[in-house]
Amino acid sequence: MVSSTVPAGAARPDTLCAAFQANAAKYPDAIALRTMGGAVTITWRAYADRVRTIAAGLAGLGVRPGDTVALMMTNRPEFHVCDTAVLHAGGTPFSVYNTNPVDLLAYQFGNAGNKVVICERQFAPQILAAAAKAAEHGNRVEHVICVDEAPDGTIALSAVEAAPLEDFDFDTTWRAVKPDDLLTIVYTSGTTGPPKGVELTHTNFIENARVIEQFGGGGPDDRVISYLPDAHAANRWFAHYLTMLEGGEITTVAVFGKVADALTEVRPTVFLGVPRVWVKVKGALEDRFDAQGPIKRRLVRWAIGVGRVKARAISDGRSLGPLDRLRHRVAERLVLAPIRTRLGLDRTRVAVTGSVAIPPEVHEFFLGLGLPLCEGYGMTECTAGATLNGPDRVKIGTVGRPLPGAEVKLGDDGEVLIRGKMVMRGYRNDPEKTAETVDADGWLHTGDVGIIDADGYLAIVDRKKELIINAAGKNMSPSTIENTVTENCPLAGTVVVIGEQRPYNTALICLDPDLSAAFAQRNQLAEATVAELAKNPEVLAVIERGVAAANSKLSRVEQIKKYLVLTEVWEPGSDVVTATGKLRRIPIATRYADTIESLYST
Repeated sequence: MVSSTVPAGAARPDTLCAAFQANAAKYPDAIALRTMGGAVTITWRAYADRVRTIAAGLAGLGVRPGDTVALMMTNRPEFHVCDTAVLHAGGTPFSVYNTNPVDLLAYQFGNAGNKVVICERQFAPQILAAAAKAAEHGNRVEHVICVDEAPDGTIALSAVEAAPLEDFDFDTTWRAVKPDDLLTIVYTSGTTGPPKGVELTHTNFIENARVIEQFGGGGPDDRVISYLPDAHAANRWFAHYLTMLEGGEITTVAVFGKVADALTEVRPTVFLGVPRVWVKVKGALEDRFDAQGPIKRRLVRWAIGVGRVKARAISDGRSLGPLDRLRHRVAERLVLAPIRTRLGLDRTRVAVTGSVAIPPEVHEFFLGLGLPLCEGYGMTECTAGATLNGPDRVKIGTVGRPLPGAEVKLGDDGEVLIRGKMVMRGYRNDPEKTAETVDADGWLHTGDVGIIDADGYLAIVDRKKELIINAAGKNMSPSTIENTVTENCPLAGTVVVIGEQRPYNTALICLDPDLSAAFAQRNQLAEATVAELAKNPEVLAVIERGVAAANSKLSRVEQIKKYLVLTEVWEPGSDVVTATGKLRRIPIATRYADTIESLYST
């Protein structure tokens, strides 16, 4: 077995409540929360005052230390004040995905045992229906609080704040919160069954957050954009907990499609983007480059190529020669810095990609632009992070080295094992599954197969249970093949490879709705919908060239022999794609069984 360890760093506040109160005292007049456009701005002083009144109101409803409270909201300031208020009341807040169906919500409410839900009016019907279903199984949700208008069966947040528990001692209550108390419950994606409730403590996050020291720490000048679901562990980490711990300003963006506008408005210093975000930005940039005149287009391509040379040199641990350094200074001044400025990423010092693997070519593209894009690896069960490509050296094709305080090693079968204070307390109400996942020595069994190189960098091969073994007994990584197609064909939004016990590999491809629409407009195609574009000869020709380019980079056994472009879009949170963008391979195989068989029978 191979092992890598980085020692833990200096001490931090031992709970998020203590950290929040310290920041509110240090930066009372600084803006803590705002909406895009600045229609709503909340200072740290106002944030802290609101937390105090909401916590007292929740206590008036019967929320006591140790109780759980569910939240279901879009990205808005009320999420932050309510979540933080629950913590200060001694409770455990947790978020559920807005796309969750009623049955799943009822299951989560039963598992968490929450008697209170805080939501927006638009989600009240789902919540009330889920509460009724949960009650059928003896799990009673007593109060549904709406942060905006309160329909029948709910309570307005303002009414809760107006009815505090008379003898509620706010300061004593939050000071009584212990490091090993539950910070939140995060429900996993559930790719192979019902989602599991991962219990994370204050210590789990605070220990995990030591990684920010690699970037020079954090502080009140940091700016973060919250746009991913708050039920996503990584968004809670970067766009909620990190500012509670370090200070800084959060801008909430309720509509995913407005993220590009938010970047140019906010110019974030810390930005988390899931791989699909980076793929889409790259595709949009390349479209913009192609629309420029021939001289400017050649200059841009030359500059990005120079940037890539530097990125590869850093990745390989080499120094640039004098001529390459001169070229890079010219490229940086004329092209690369202006591109980052136009994107709104010119002040970003912490840029992270995670959740699923980023295509290496896409990663290299952004490193070539001069963006310090660091790929990390982890899972909800280890507070979202275990390794990271730090800013000192990003090694393309790997997910970096262990975070401070983390131990990472490989089992005899290559499975990645993680140990440290960031590993979860356990799965809620499921000691058997907990024991299966975290062994008696404290090692978290991730289910991922990896390789650790001589420099201690971890590379993930694939999920143990998702490796393809074809009819000839050859092992393949479907995610590697899928990433290769995605990076060579931006119009391909989602790709799933099939090949288990088959003579060759096939694939189902869904178009990216935004990039395909831009392609249609650029090429003056009459078709407008994804379903129409999936049958358009010009679109299919682009896909064909992309698949051919991908096949040229894959071994013969990995190559895709046949594929089909589907006429639908797989939305996150559906029965084929999780809310965090992971493929549900078994439901896909079941739903498209006839389609898949046709690829092997013709």
